[in-house]
Amino acid sequence: MASQDWLDKDFYQLLGVSKDVGDAELKKTYRKLARKYHPDSNPGDTVAEAKFKEISEAYSVLSDPEQRAEYDQIRAMGAGGARFTAGGGGGQGFEDVFGGMFGGGGRNTHFQTGGPQGFEDIFGGMFGGGAPQGPQRGRDIQATTTLDFETAVQGKTVTLQASTGSVKVKIPAGVADGQKIKVRGKGEPSPTGGPAGDIILTVSVRKHPVFEREGQNLRLKLPVTFSEAALGATVEVPTLGGAPVKLKVQPGTPSGRVLRVKGRGVSSSKGTGDLLAEVQIVVPSHLSPEATEALEAFRAVEPQENPRVDLLARAKG
Repeated sequence: MASQDWLDKDFYQLLGVSKDVGDAELKKTYRKLARKYHPDSNPGDTVAEAKFKEISEAYSVLSDPEQRAEYDQIRAMGAGGARFTAGGGGGQGFEDVFGGMFGGGGRNTHFQTGGPQGFEDIFGGMFGGGAPQGPQRGRDIQATTTLDFETAVQGKTVTLQASTGSVKVKIPAGVADGQKIKVRGKGEPSPTGGPAGDIILTVSVRKHPVFEREGQNLRLKLPVTFSEAALGATVEVPTLGGAPVKLKVQPGTPSGRVLRVKGRGVSSSKGTGDLLAEVQIVVPSHLSPEATEALEAFRAVEPQENPRVDLLARAKG
């Protein structure tokens, strides 16, 4: 059965083939275009869907010798025939076309755009698309917790109150502020019998009055007196969660120098950092008459060096 609108449709141009194209090349070209414009590959794209229907019609006509001969005759003569239908009669409709592609008896294959089995279902296996199969995973739950600085460094097991109930979460040692921890299988259950979702826990860490974190290292400001810095001394330095340690300050240590205490930083799966003590020379705000007299005597004999010479030179460029 022919169609009145064949006069307005150039099936060869639609498929991008010549008028003397052979069966093998025609089928190869059609399959390539079908994959490109199939609705599964272009969800929601009405233009691609329309294109897919056009190339399907073109192939159904050109792949059938009788319909192809009739189509060529009508296009050459400019005369119309009876209305073309996709299936039935002596021609080859969608059923025959796709039956050949899938190796089945095309007459018993049905195609529809809606209902239990449409184009999406049939082509899903061929193109890797289609509706997802099997039970779906439950949704993830977003949660937050705030930890003390020491707890975050040393690690702890905390209890969260989630919509699914109480959940114990092990916080690893060395967790950082803003870090996310995934608790697998503790999220919302699947409505279809699949695996449960996860809890995504974001950690917030409170600041410490003494220590700051720099990666795996801990840092603090270490106050020393002028005489300790000038003459040298052994001073006590606090550690996080442990006893103070002794640290030697070398004679002539300037303010801002960083002294390192090995292995007293953050311990985690990434390793163990150090404790960094930044020297800050403390100037006394009140001097006794004896201290003032001693400093005046020192100023009279100290090296006559201007510590700002280099600063002034660099400022001039």
